Amino acid sequence: MFNDEKLRNLYKNQRVAVFLDIQNLYYSARDAYNRKVNFEKVLSLVLNDRILLRAIAYLVKLQGVDQKGFINTLKHIGYQVRVKEPKIFKSTDEAGNIWTTIKADWDMGIAMDAISLAEKIDVAVLVSGDGDFTDLVRYLHTKGVKVEIAAFKLTAAKELIEVADEFIDLSSFGEDVFL
Repeated sequence: MFNDEKLRNLYKNQRVAVFLDIQNLYYSARDAYNRKVNFEKVLSLVLNDRILLRAIAYLVKLQGVDQKGFINTLKHIGYQVRVKEPKIFKSTDEAGNIWTTIKADWDMGIAMDAISLAEKIDVAVLVSGDGDFTDLVRYLHTKGVKVEIAAFKLTAAKELIEVADEFIDLSSFGEDVFL
């Protein structure tokens, strides 16, 4: 039987990729706790002294907001930052009203990156509570990848928590995950 020290040493050799859904985490922290996220601390907590192969942060560009400082901070922390422009769709209803819809998410990009890295990692840490990732988790399991979900339990999709190998409730770390 393994004692705790042997298990710790075993886990320290795990090759980990972290996929950070910034919008999901940001809005979850804002809406549930009225707080901002300490992304550096989140990376440290989910990595847990294991081998980091890649940490990717996915950001949607906000119109009229200078995000250069934030992006530079994320890069300094150790994240590769991917930025996407939102898509704006305009439509008119039967009454002639013009509706604007903004579509901006990284679900497909996160899934593609996770799939492309699956052969090189032991653990994928998906920092998001978005239930749309449930099928991605199932797929990564077929490739032998352990999947950990890190999110705030209050806002995480139940089906995502259930399919994960491990759920890391970021709120359990208290003030450490907030700025």
